[in-house]
Amino acid sequence: MDSAIIITGGYLDTINAKTAHGLIRGTERFNIVGVIDHKLPGRDAGEVLDGTRRNIPVYATISDFVNTSKIKARYCIIGVATKGGVIPESLQVMLKEALENNLSIVNGLHDYVSDHEDLAALAKSKGLELIDVRKPKKFKDLHFWNGKIKEVKCAKVAVLGTDCALGKRTTTRFLMQAMRKAGYKAEMIYTGQTGWMQGAKYGFIFDSTLNDFISGEMEHAIWECYRNEKPDIIFIEGQSSLRNPSGPAGAEWIVSADADAVVLQHNPSRKQYKDMEYYPAYIPAVKDEIELIKIYGAPTVAVTVNTMKMTERDAKAWAKQTEAELSIPVVLPLEEGVERLVPVFEKLIKK
Repeated sequence: MDSAIIITGGYLDTINAKTAHGLIRGTERFNIVGVIDHKLPGRDAGEVLDGTRRNIPVYATISDFVNTSKIKARYCIIGVATKGGVIPESLQVMLKEALENNLSIVNGLHDYVSDHEDLAALAKSKGLELIDVRKPKKFKDLHFWNGKIKEVKCAKVAVLGTDCALGKRTTTRFLMQAMRKAGYKAEMIYTGQTGWMQGAKYGFIFDSTLNDFISGEMEHAIWECYRNEKPDIIFIEGQSSLRNPSGPAGAEWIVSADADAVVLQHNPSRKQYKDMEYYPAYIPAVKDEIELIKIYGAPTVAVTVNTMKMTERDAKAWAKQTEAELSIPVVLPLEEGVERLVPVFEKLIKK
C-alpha cells in the first residue's frame, strides 16, 4: 500500500470529516501515516475519532509532516465533505503546498482538482497524479441493467438508512468483517468515494453516475463480484434514504440489486434531514420506514443505531425498546460491534 496523509482543515473532530474518519478506521488501499489539522496538532487521530489509539499523528501543517515525519507519503487525501462539494480557497492553498512537497492528490469532492488550472499545471510539471475519484465513467464503460442480477446466487444485503451521513458505509464494512471473522466469504459493494478509498474492489460512485445507468452499474458491480469472488454474502453500501427530499435513494438497492434483506441504520436523535432543518420534512419512525422497504420488496432483518448526540445509556435503552417492538435485532455498531447479527445472515446464506 502507498503511504498517504489526510487533510481535514480543522474539521477532524466533526461529521464533516467523515471521509477521514473512514480512512482512520481502516483502509486496504492506503497506509495512513498522518492527518493535517491545525486545530488538533500533537494528538492521535484515532483517539480524536473514538478514543482508540491508532498511531496516526496529527500535524498542524503539511510542512510539519514533511519536516518531522520519518515516513514519506506519496498521496495527500482530501478528508472532508464540503457544502456543495466545492474545494474552498483554504483547501486549495493546502493542495498547492502538498504538490510543492511532491505529494499526489486524491480528491473525493464533486469539484475536480484537475479542473483547477494552476493545480493541474503544477502537478503536471512535477509528474504527480491528480485522482478525482468522483469523475464519471466514460459512456463506453457504463452498464445498463439487463437482468443478470438473477445469476447471482449468494445472499445480498442492502445497508440502507433513514438519512444521509449516518455511518452506513462504516456499518457495511463492520458487517463484512464480522462475517469474514465468522468464517464466511463476505464482500462489500461500495457506492461512494470513501468506500473506494478504503480499498473496496467492486462498486461505483452513485452520485456521479448518469441516472439511466445507476441500476446497471449496481447490477454489474454485484454480478462481477459474484463471478470473480464467489462469496457467501454481499453487503451493499447505501446512500441517502428513500425519503430524503434532496436526493432520495434506496429503491435501486432493493429492486435493481434484488436484495434479499435490508439492514436499516437510524439515528433516534435526528428529527429532520441533515442540513435541511429549514424544510418541513421529518425523518419517519423506523417502523414506518421498514414498512416502506417491505413494499419495495425486501424484509428488514436488523436495525443499526447511529448514536450521535445521544448518551450510550439512552441509545441502548432506545435499542432495547425498539427491538422488543420490532422483534428484530437492534445493535449499536460503534459501541457494541455487529457480531450479534452473524446468525441473522447465516440464515440467509443457508436458505
